Amino acid sequence: MRADPARRWLAVTVVALWVGATPVFVCGEESRKAPPNVLFIAIDDLNDWTGFLGGHPQAKTPNLDKLAQRGMIFTRAYCSAPACNPSRASLLTGVLPSTSGVYHNDNPWRPQMPDTITLFQHFMANGYKVHGGGKLFHNVFNDLKSWEVYWNRPGDPMPPNRPLNGIPNTAHFDWGPLDVDDPAMGDTQLTDWAIGFLEQKHERPFLLAVGYIRPHLPWYVPRKYFEHFPLDKIVLPQVKEDDLDDVPPVGRKMANPAGDHAKVLATNNWEKAVQGYLASIEFVDRQVGRLIEAFDKSGYADNTIVVLWGDHGWHLGEKLHWRKFTLWEEATRVPLIISAPGVTQPGSRCERTVSLLDLYPTLCDFCGLKIPDHVEGMSIRKLLENPQAEWNRPVITTHGYMNHAVRSERWRYIRYHDGTEELYDHEKDPMEWTNLANDPQYASVKAELAKWLPKVNREEGPKAGQEEKRPRAKRPSAQQTSAWPDGLRAYFAREWYGEFN
Repeated sequence: MRADPARRWLAVTVVALWVGATPVFVCGEESRKAPPNVLFIAIDDLNDWTGFLGGHPQAKTPNLDKLAQRGMIFTRAYCSAPACNPSRASLLTGVLPSTSGVYHNDNPWRPQMPDTITLFQHFMANGYKVHGGGKLFHNVFNDLKSWEVYWNRPGDPMPPNRPLNGIPNTAHFDWGPLDVDDPAMGDTQLTDWAIGFLEQKHERPFLLAVGYIRPHLPWYVPRKYFEHFPLDKIVLPQVKEDDLDDVPPVGRKMANPAGDHAKVLATNNWEKAVQGYLASIEFVDRQVGRLIEAFDKSGYADNTIVVLWGDHGWHLGEKLHWRKFTLWEEATRVPLIISAPGVTQPGSRCERTVSLLDLYPTLCDFCGLKIPDHVEGMSIRKLLENPQAEWNRPVITTHGYMNHAVRSERWRYIRYHDGTEELYDHEKDPMEWTNLANDPQYASVKAELAKWLPKVNREEGPKAGQEEKRPRAKRPSAQQTSAWPDGLRAYFAREWYGEFN
């Protein structure tokens, strides 16, 4: 019997000829039996306002809750950075922001890590069919080298007479209903594309990555979702008016209470904003439901790991702040669901602190792939097998150069670049209203948590448009590539000739 081409490719060591560097892809063992597929679902700007995390009593997420019931949820999952670009770059490369120097949305990540093998590249080099659509890397910093096929999510309809919330000069910080049906929305069309993939027969194991944009701003979704949350019934977040009084100046500057929060209050928009966020969450929940329904009908469910994650949290007035971009709980806690057939117990919960940085090595672990040396996270497979397993690793979240939070199961410790600090006891103060950092009785707690602060703090990389132009490596000749396996030759045809769908 002839060997399957995909299995022959698995035995190949791939040398990536890109920009003068030679990263090596080490492939899985040829003896692997039926490697699992991966369904990789990203949701933009989703905090803990879900039924399974209980972050808001009015959240309507029946489909996310159903997915949570089939696998394990992590109640203390956190991002590496509270912003789209650095969070996603960290997750998809396995590299901490403090190591890469990618701290903000305007720091192109690839020039900082030109030779780093992304999660998707690693799976492709090990024989996986890797297709992605929607927002996975951050917008203009998408990495086409990481895809066998990439599908561009179309834009959304825009309402007339913007801004709908009446806040002057608000840009996309806006919310209000659209008089359209679901099929007009980009996330609906993204789901349609992903369903089309699942309806096909795939000879190779696949990694299908689906990146939803809602509930990212602006909160424009069909009117029916807004109507599910009457304004006179909206429950606002708990807020302490003097919450920032014990916060150091660097933290108060991040919060910027005179900015968005003051504008929301001045225009009587708080209930409307909460309504818009809840409506956007319910809309994307519906799309996840459609995707999982098609997945269950596809025949792939018994051998596919499902991972659903949010890239960071979101404030809606807590600590007098809106959006992300802080080191507090609301901006850093994320939803994380993992369902691994034969491993995770349905409806299980893990209370350990885990990082999105851990997803890269975890998926490698499950799929029998070597974890690349550059990856800084740790596989959480032992927690998926036993959520009570010993685990003493807190999570590090970074926002800007030398600004870090250390989150253990009980404590949140923040140290800013000027040495100022915050400390919160989540057993007694889950809202982080009382900063204990200056209380001498907690000096030993701070010292223990400070041991986990990054030892490497790379200076911030250039902003978009400021990075140096890198010379493109010379394309290999036909003679050089003639001896390559078919799969490898096709991979580099896409790389060198830009043949992406």
